[in-house]
Amino acid sequence: MEQRLQKLIASAGIASRRHAEDLIANGQVSVNGKVIIELGSKADPDRDHIKVRGRLINPELKRQEKVYLLLNKPKGYLTSMSDPEGRPLVRDLLPSALNHLHPVGRLDFNTEGLLLLTNDGEFTNFITSARNGIAKVYEVKVKGEPSQSAVERLRRGIKLDDGERTAPIDIRQLGTTATNSWFEVTLGQGRNRQIRRMFEAVGHSVLKLSRVRIGPLHNERLKPGDWRLLTETDVKRIYRSSARGGAQQRRPQTPAKRRSRR
Repeated sequence: MEQRLQKLIASAGIASRRHAEDLIANGQVSVNGKVIIELGSKADPDRDHIKVRGRLINPELKRQEKVYLLLNKPKGYLTSMSDPEGRPLVRDLLPSALNHLHPVGRLDFNTEGLLLLTNDGEFTNFITSARNGIAKVYEVKVKGEPSQSAVERLRRGIKLDDGERTAPIDIRQLGTTATNSWFEVTLGQGRNRQIRRMFEAVGHSVLKLSRVRIGPLHNERLKPGDWRLLTETDVKRIYRSSARGGAQQRRPQTPAKRRSRR
């Protein structure tokens, strides 16, 4: 049966569906010896020879075992598959047998916390699609204390430095000291460095940022750099937690009572 090439590439664990589209557009995919650059092109893995960067992916499509992994990413690691500057990658934290897994979404270099990795492109597409609204929860330490009006602006959505406006978010203050504040922020969809840019837009720089939950998954006391494989039950819980059937995962939008943090 014919399927879209980007779906087949993702199913083979070569890349996420979005990255697969880039591979096609860049002329790195061929079907029966013919380079394909048109997105939406289809192929039949039972009949056609499909190659990515000259490598035949049909065997991977036949024997691919889906693997899902939860990592507590330390600060100072990239979620890219490679880096021309030679900076540390999250794949360096995994045994070589798992180096074929790709990150689901991104955490920037200076952000720590939970990160999913997999070889299942469909799962990646599901998690990263704004339509599904898988909640990602972050703990944020910011310099100073934003006013209540600033927090309300963030809650309703705010225009970023590129002119784009963020979607409404859930945000509550966890605590404050004389110099810093802590917040919990829940995103259903996210842009590049969104939380840092949001707080900068209201005049407060982010000092520390950590993702503490993805859908129903929390940190489970994983130390930075530690990881575990997800079970079939874990994966099913993530699919059930989407906004289409899991609106209960979001917290109320009213601020919590402050408490002091040291």
